[in-house]
Amino acid sequence: MSTRITIDSISKHYPSMGPEGGITKAVDGISLVIESGHLFFLLGPSGCGKTTLLRMIAGFIEPTGGRILFNDRDITNLPPNKRNTGMVFQSYALWPHMTVAGNVGFGLGVRKIAKDEKEERVQEALKAVRMAEYAERKPTQLSGGQQQRVALARALVVRPDVLLLDEPLSNLDAKLRLEMRSEIRRICTETGITTVYVTHDQKEALSMADGVAVLDMGIVAQVGKPRELYNRPASRFVADFLGETNFIHAEVAGKDGDAIRLHSPAGDLHSTAYDHDNAPGGGNVTCSVRPEAFRIVEPKTDDALTGKIVETIYLGEMAQYIIELPGDTRVKVFELHPGELKKVGDPVTTHVNPRDVVILAD
Repeated sequence: MSTRITIDSISKHYPSMGPEGGITKAVDGISLVIESGHLFFLLGPSGCGKTTLLRMIAGFIEPTGGRILFNDRDITNLPPNKRNTGMVFQSYALWPHMTVAGNVGFGLGVRKIAKDEKEERVQEALKAVRMAEYAERKPTQLSGGQQQRVALARALVVRPDVLLLDEPLSNLDAKLRLEMRSEIRRICTETGITTVYVTHDQKEALSMADGVAVLDMGIVAQVGKPRELYNRPASRFVADFLGETNFIHAEVAGKDGDAIRLHSPAGDLHSTAYDHDNAPGGGNVTCSVRPEAFRIVEPKTDDALTGKIVETIYLGEMAQYIIELPGDTRVKVFELHPGELKKVGDPVTTHVNPRDVVILAD
């Protein structure tokens, strides 16, 4: 049976080291539900509390307050060896004097698993990560990606209820990271193990996760599916952290059907991407528009923003432009597979669909 994780108002406070005393709230009353069998990401910048939260789930750090449940079992005060979790560390933490098979089977030895069953489970785990043919090699004879697979096999071999991954790909080069993203996603899908994955890499989270919690200063800034978070960020922090975006300040000027009409120094826009339960009826707002949401069009278009190119960067599959609009507004625009590259000083007109103009809550 797969495991559902309930995090109920969990906190971790430390005494402040400064002369004024007080406390530092590494994690401040976080509540989350991670569904059975999901690959769930804790995403955020350094110091946001994501690793502290992961280590409280593992049992390595004792919470200041709150509860952690695996299904209906309260494991808040259980030691790590009583939780049946598997942990993969950023540093791999492999024994250099042991073979690959020895490293993978180490936890089974501690659990007093019979020799025949131990060998069978080690082979099973190595096959799951496609490393069976390397069983007799030493970790020093493996590449970084192969070592990471061994670390993953060692966590899987104990048949954990929950798999915990602490920035497992950060030491790999770009090509290996892409390869291992697919492998980890495949393994989690095939095994059905509930997995919690800590990273600061937005691409990892967006490309792999079933669900994501974006953390900021010890609290959850927003939680949801990757596409929801990227397309409908709730705050300036989430919009900015999850990828490149343009912030456009505007004034609410009314409604046209479901679309909110906006006046900005750069030109008029419409938005259908807003909280319909708390729709702004007036006043000033900040909108987030992703660079890829802009389309370069002919001038005679509704919601057209006209300006000039001030910077051009050719990136092969796309061109990146900085466009200067009226009102001292500059926006970044991506053009996929550009035909003719636009030059600095060229006049240009852009359009953005109302569904891509996100009115932020803050």
